[in-house]
This record gives sequence, C-alpha cells and structure tokens, in this order.
Amino acid sequence: MSILDIALNFGIPLEHACGGNCACTTCHIIVRDNTDSHLSEMEDEEADRLDGAAGLTLHSRLGCQCVVKGDVVVEIPSWNRNYVSEGGGSINLGDAIPSGKKD
Repeated sequence: MSILDIALNFGIPLEHACGGNCACTTCHIIVRDNTDSHLSEMEDEEADRLDGAAGLTLHSRLGCQCVVKGDVVVEIPSWNRNYVSEGGGSINLGDAIPSGKKD
C-alpha cells in the first residue's frame, strides 16, 4: 500500500488531484526520522514530477508512489494541510481538456 492509500484508509486528508496517477504533486509528503529506507525506491517518473513540487526537500516523495515496507514517519506540508482544511478538493476539469479531434 502507498502512503496515499494508508492516509485515505485512516481518514487522513491527503490531496490527490490526479487520483494517485503520478500526474501532479498534490500528495507531496516529507519523510521524517530517517525512515526513507522503509519505502519503495523512487522511480524516474516520480523524481521528474517532484521537480515541480512546492517546498521540495531531499526527503520529499509523492504519497501515491511510495509503497510502505515498514514503519514510516511522514509530514504533510502545511500548504497541503491548509488547502484541504479550507475545503479545497480535487479539480474536475471535465471537458476542459480536449481528448482529440472528433469527426
């Protein structure tokens, strides 16, 4: 299970605008207490996506991508906690993103 899966299962609000598909950085978390080794290795796609994350640190991960393999301590950055607590939610773009030409 990923950090995102665990957070949602325990009712911990962790934003995930892309639905957990590594297409955004809203599930950005910071791994604390040297527990990075208890998570799956970061893949290139996650590293590339994290380059655009606010508040990036050496211990940043995307909650949707890191699979837990042991005890882990994480922090949800304050900008993300505030966004969720103030009623922010995933944005449904619907038809705003064209899917291609229609004949």
